[in-house]
Amino acid sequence: MELNFEGFYRFVRDELNVDLNAYKEKQLKRRIATVMKSSGALTLEDYSRLIANDEVIRNKFLDYITINVTEFYRNKDIFADFEFILRDYLNHKFKNIKIWSAACSIGAEPYSLAMILDKNNIKTNERIIATDIDDNVLKRARDGVFKDFEIKNLDKKDLDKYFIEKENKYYINDNIKEMVSFKKHDLVLDKYQKGFHAIICRNVIIYLKNETKDEIYRKFNESLVKGGILFTGATEAIYNPKEFGFKKISTFIYEKV
Repeated sequence: MELNFEGFYRFVRDELNVDLNAYKEKQLKRRIATVMKSSGALTLEDYSRLIANDEVIRNKFLDYITINVTEFYRNKDIFADFEFILRDYLNHKFKNIKIWSAACSIGAEPYSLAMILDKNNIKTNERIIATDIDDNVLKRARDGVFKDFEIKNLDKKDLDKYFIEKENKYYINDNIKEMVSFKKHDLVLDKYQKGFHAIICRNVIIYLKNETKDEIYRKFNESLVKGGILFTGATEAIYNPKEFGFKKISTFIYEKV
């Protein structure tokens, strides 16, 4: 039997408030088929019923579809460029910096930002806003507990200063936790806050359709103040930044003009 993806997409939109039409079709259908098979369901209709009635299956579906792969200082050289711009450009141009970590997954990225702010004595009026579509990863992010492969890019002095190690797990310090506010947010469906000086959204746009990407870049531009920056992932170069009101200032880093 041919799977009725259109009906399944409607179900997910109505029941889970996730718009699967925004994702690249071939990749998405492949991922749905894989996670559905692991549930034991043979059709999307059966899988829909399982998702509606079984919290474990529902959470596994959301985790698998929304793709939560992250680590501290992911692509370390590129992150170093961002730290330089944050410290030597934004910090001098704006009195207090407002930052949004979009699609933050388990929190490694916003906590990386918090450590950068702390190390460089960069002042902010409010916490870093960190958002994700997935309640499960937001819970993990708030807990602030990480595995060794997630902290592999950190120097020993940062591990010693900002973490406590217990039984091969790394617990981030409360002072760094308190610098970040985690909230649920859908980049496709929800409204965007404004007035940001920096937006970091890395390694999620690549999974979306081109028209969805374009709309998100326009919304990011509207959310930034003039002179604010957008930091994208290492596979997410914007090839026509002028179209969205940006200019390229470094690899994968763009300024609102």
